[in-house]
Amino acid sequence: MEKYFNVTGSCDSREHYMVDLLGRLEKIKKMIDDGKYFTVNRGRQYGKTTMLKALARYLEEEYIVVNMDFQLMDHSDYKSISSFVKAFAGNLITNRNCQKYMSDEIKEELKNMRKYSDRSFTLADLFYLLNQWCSEAQKPIVLMIDEVDQASNNQVFLDFLSQLRGYYLNRENIITFQSVILAGVHDVRNLRQKIRPDMEHKHNGPWNIATKFEVDMSFSSEDISGMLKEYEKENNTGMNIDEMAKLIYDYTSGYPVLVSGLCKFIDEEIAGTERFATKKSAWTKAGFLEAEKKMMSERMPLFESLINKLEDDEALRSLIHMILFEGKSVPFNPDDAVINTAMIYGFAKNKENIVCVANRLFETRIYNWFLSLEITTNKITEVSLLDKNYFIKDGNLDMKKILTSFVKAFNDIYGSRPEKFLEETGRKYFMLYMRPIINWTGNYYIESRTRDNRRTDMIIDYLGKQYIVELKIWRGEEYNSRGEEQLIGYLEDYGVDEGYMLSFNFNKDKKSGINTMIINEKTIVEAVV
Repeated sequence: MEKYFNVTGSCDSREHYMVDLLGRLEKIKKMIDDGKYFTVNRGRQYGKTTMLKALARYLEEEYIVVNMDFQLMDHSDYKSISSFVKAFAGNLITNRNCQKYMSDEIKEELKNMRKYSDRSFTLADLFYLLNQWCSEAQKPIVLMIDEVDQASNNQVFLDFLSQLRGYYLNRENIITFQSVILAGVHDVRNLRQKIRPDMEHKHNGPWNIATKFEVDMSFSSEDISGMLKEYEKENNTGMNIDEMAKLIYDYTSGYPVLVSGLCKFIDEEIAGTERFATKKSAWTKAGFLEAEKKMMSERMPLFESLINKLEDDEALRSLIHMILFEGKSVPFNPDDAVINTAMIYGFAKNKENIVCVANRLFETRIYNWFLSLEITTNKITEVSLLDKNYFIKDGNLDMKKILTSFVKAFNDIYGSRPEKFLEETGRKYFMLYMRPIINWTGNYYIESRTRDNRRTDMIIDYLGKQYIVELKIWRGEEYNSRGEEQLIGYLEDYGVDEGYMLSFNFNKDKKSGINTMIINEKTIVEAVV
């Protein structure tokens, strides 16, 4: 069977190109060997199920692994303790891996729990049976439960966790599971808050025995490089593996499904097109940028989940808008409910104690969504839409014309607006102006290293060529000179000879217009609004 990059369901190294999970599995096994109970909480499509399945195979020589998926349980299974017990027993008795380690008596009792609809069973009945199994089993038993989010809003599940906790604390006297692993988007504390919002039960939950799970499940550049080496052995594209791995990491920050998604686009949708006829031509920076652009135009479950959450949560929406458009630094605070929500869903990360959007692809998708809310009604978008063909020549963007036209349009439309309003939204207006011009033929992102409330570098990718525009608030000549020096260094990093500065100047005696200068053999076109 020919391998491929997988973005749906769990991955299997026998069928799919994958990063090597061995190092992570060794760390998790050490926690299990030590008898730890813990949760694996990551955003959607972060590789949790893939990790659990690989872990089950990795442990099978030393442990009996009960790998359950609460996604397979029906809502009716949580209506009562008895229905939950019957469903749980049914999961166990149909698990072939478990059956071969059970005595006939245990099997029969589980079948009875599942079979008799007229009998009520308690959690004590279930745990008595589990205790018997753990006592007679030839190897220690590890319980892994995936998709525990399916149990949210159910007191029955809380009671189940309480029983697990009780047996854990009594392990000196009662033989129970060697380890319990719960996996899902939310951690159990979040489930508690959803189930019991009253203050008495909000913080006194039954899962305070859990050890913190600190295994990094994101992919490093080296992880991605290893996966590409496996691909290269079979496809012989001649790609620069380390360069491609770094590109993929820079845009995804190692978010697993985004890594596989970009690779899948390059392999299956970019290679073989008119512009990239061979896989060799596709596995290049230009091919990568084409794949990234295509991914940004596709409806993917992860992106839909991201946008749906922003639509539904006004506080989260305000936080992300503040970070992306206003350039504000938001200190990380684990006790802040909004920041915690952003972290739980994988939309944000803690970078040197500052809250940042999790990766460049998320940023671009969120920018596009915010802009879409205004793009049909904003006057500055109407101007660029009318003149878009004027700005493109021989497949290249004429950034000098774009900046000249933007300065005129901005001053005509917004010149009389209050200073505070302009400072907070000026960058958004330039993005609104650019969106119709590049119109899915190109893309853009904001360089996170330079984003703050004074300076932002916008990178525009258009047909394989990159244009670097520094967007900043005017803070005087000295600050402006430092900005020019910084831009020169940035142009050198990107290997381009021309860069652009767009300054929003709110002084009454400002001088708007365009100025071109040569500094250290680099051309800078500066526009002042």
